[in-house]
Amino acid sequence: MVRTDVVIVGTGASGLYCALQFPEETEILMITKDAVENSDSFLAQGGISTLKNAEDYESYYSDTMIAGRYENNPKAVEVMIKSSPETMKDLMALGVEFDRTEEGTLSYTREGAHSTFRILHHKDITGKEITSKLLARVRERAHVTIEEYTTMVDIVEENGECKGIIMWDKNNSPKVVYAKTVIWANGGIGGLFVNSTNYSHLTGDSLAIALLHGIDIQDINYIQIHPTTLYSKKPGRRFLISESVRGEGAILLNPDGERFVDELLPRDVVTEAICKEMEKFETDHVYLSLTFLDPEETKERFPNIYLKCLNEGIDITKEYIPVTPAQHYFMGGVKVDLNSQTSMKNLYAIGEAACNGVHGANRLASNSLLESLVFAKRAALKVMEDLKETVSSQPETEQPVDLGVYSDRKQIEEKYRKLILDEIKRKDEKFYAKWCNNAGKH
Repeated sequence: MVRTDVVIVGTGASGLYCALQFPEETEILMITKDAVENSDSFLAQGGISTLKNAEDYESYYSDTMIAGRYENNPKAVEVMIKSSPETMKDLMALGVEFDRTEEGTLSYTREGAHSTFRILHHKDITGKEITSKLLARVRERAHVTIEEYTTMVDIVEENGECKGIIMWDKNNSPKVVYAKTVIWANGGIGGLFVNSTNYSHLTGDSLAIALLHGIDIQDINYIQIHPTTLYSKKPGRRFLISESVRGEGAILLNPDGERFVDELLPRDVVTEAICKEMEKFETDHVYLSLTFLDPEETKERFPNIYLKCLNEGIDITKEYIPVTPAQHYFMGGVKVDLNSQTSMKNLYAIGEAACNGVHGANRLASNSLLESLVFAKRAALKVMEDLKETVSSQPETEQPVDLGVYSDRKQIEEKYRKLILDEIKRKDEKFYAKWCNNAGKH
């Protein structure tokens, strides 16, 4: 049994940034299912959106709402956009380096469904740059403990309030952690799909636990399929060919070498166009071409993509890249308010695990990192406010927990998987049949 002030489940960008908002003396336990670097936040290639100036607000707001099919929470969109300049300053103060022009000013790129260049980036490894710098700052904190290969299996609930978590440690033994506040930052659901850009251990555990405890969830069927992942017959995570490649001018071609779609349309529209071409030609991929771009500029702008494809035998400066759609991002999640509070007291959710409605039905490119950070900070600020109101003389609860019910890990994991997939099917049978049932035949 362990006691702490705050438990943060997940060590991606949202969890790390959240931890950094607390006073140095706050006792924080962070857990992650795998190695700390094996987080989807490290994989984000394209960049992070930001409001360039006051004149860009209406355009940015409109782009986000259009991509989300106007199912977004307007207030959440407003909060995210207006908070973005401060968030960028925070990141740079924490050591994050964004690409700059020859004159030394910040360099912006554009991605699908953005009407202008407003995305900051670090080559094509923006997520790695941001998350590694956040991790370095967290590791400097004496009162933050990170436990790897540790999995949340349940929460401790008493009188409708969250009192902590139950976790499997690295030896697969169940343990109880009592905490004043629990923050879920454990990512998306890509591990439930055969074809996904996500790490396979990201299986939406917080969703399953929420369903079991009657905690509100939202838009569980709003799951984004990314149109361009590197086609491969090898098992495992699909390598993402960033939308920023198309933002810089790459075009999509069918097997006849014909362009068939405006590459900068929202992701769901581009995905549907690719699926139609694959059905038409009875193939399982199409092609992405950068061959008309300057080879040295391609290598400089997209070094990670260039090397990955080269290792697969494809020189993207001379050859087409075979691409296919795959599950990528989860717009739904555990329902939260603008301070990232769930429907259960003392329980918060941030990042891809949460749904505040900012993305609506389809996420605008490069809004994910921004949204994760903005609402992670708001969560921490609200938690600190709550902790101040806690009467220090109040006796701490020790809810008895029967750890024996958590001994069969494989059975519980399968139960959680089925619980989530069944709920997706209940909400959207058409999506389930196309992407979840023997997932990703496309």
